[in-house]
Amino acid sequence: MKRVVVTGMAGITSLGSDWASIEANFVVGRSGIRRMDEWDRFAELNTRLAGPIDDFVVPAHWTRKQLRSMGRVSRLAVGAAEQALQDAGLLGNPIIRDGRMGVACGSSTGSTDEIMAFGNMLLNSVADGLNANSYVRMMPHTTAANISIFFGLTGRLIPTSSACTSGSQGIGYAYEAIKFGRLPLMLAGGAEELCPTEAMVFDALYATSLKNDAPHTSPRPYDSGRDGLVIGEGSGMLVLEELEHALARGAHIHAEIVGFGSNADGQHTTRPEVGTMRRAMELALEDAGIGADAIGYVNGHGTATEQGDIAETLATSELFGKHMPISSQKSFFGHTLGACGALESWFSIEMMNRDRYAPTLNLDKVDPRCGELDYLRDEFRVMHNDYVMNNNFAFGGVNTSLIFRRWA
Repeated sequence: MKRVVVTGMAGITSLGSDWASIEANFVVGRSGIRRMDEWDRFAELNTRLAGPIDDFVVPAHWTRKQLRSMGRVSRLAVGAAEQALQDAGLLGNPIIRDGRMGVACGSSTGSTDEIMAFGNMLLNSVADGLNANSYVRMMPHTTAANISIFFGLTGRLIPTSSACTSGSQGIGYAYEAIKFGRLPLMLAGGAEELCPTEAMVFDALYATSLKNDAPHTSPRPYDSGRDGLVIGEGSGMLVLEELEHALARGAHIHAEIVGFGSNADGQHTTRPEVGTMRRAMELALEDAGIGADAIGYVNGHGTATEQGDIAETLATSELFGKHMPISSQKSFFGHTLGACGALESWFSIEMMNRDRYAPTLNLDKVDPRCGELDYLRDEFRVMHNDYVMNNNFAFGGVNTSLIFRRWA
């Protein structure tokens, strides 16, 4: 078995595209959520809240030819991948193009402008706006394919279109590809572009926040006063590398991935199951070869939905006990769906390496139905941990758990 380390990390969010900017916003409790006045035209959509990236600009050096196959979700994914490669010292290095590097990446869906254009064809019998690249921008594996093509990666391509676990499955499957010796380098993560259809998915389930006139007070993960989730957008990518390969080229190592667990509820598409959530965490611990007492912090999924918050925290408390520190960064960004697993993995590593852990924003009073845990609130917590866990759970009953180890 090979050991797998993280040598590059990057992301694009509504609160910045570098850790210094994001952490500064965490410190002052600044949220990336705003009222979406542009959604007022959707009369049957109840929520008006989202966490958009308002300042994303396509890099000037990207060519028109490169951009033709990329909708917004792929542009966000490729942008984060480029930054992660730069961080790893691999951008432009020919070793990523000789078959040694692959990609594992996903999103909940492809770009919805193209989906709308195909829908218009079916509804109105016209092909306005459709061209040779329309499907490529729409297809479920558009992020992974565009990353591969943009950087000339000819190793494995693993699409992970599994809603809220797309990013964490991308990292987990990339980790396994390296661990089992299939190749030494992988780009791994996920992305999501903001679309009102995604808000409507949860609106129809009565699961969106309606605090439309007070955007910075929502979402409220684990809080007794929460009223639902808020959709966000973003992208996160990690460069994973086989340890000896990284050491041989003198790479800077951010952390080691030591455990990955993934399973399915097998019960219901949208109702989470405490038992299988807990089992996913146990699988990650077994993969890492450590006990539950080794974990010093759990980065929770924390969507601010009633069923999700309660089930997740009960599972976490059952396994780790009431003293386990936990928080959710979705309180700052909203639910970035396909991106959240990758972004929250990045945040987990940054916090572990700096011994400073962000609280859950807007968590005033913990819901008494949630599991008994040490909920981080109000301010950063100073802790020294050798292992941290990041958990994500998705529609369809998909559960993931990742464990990262501090690199001494």
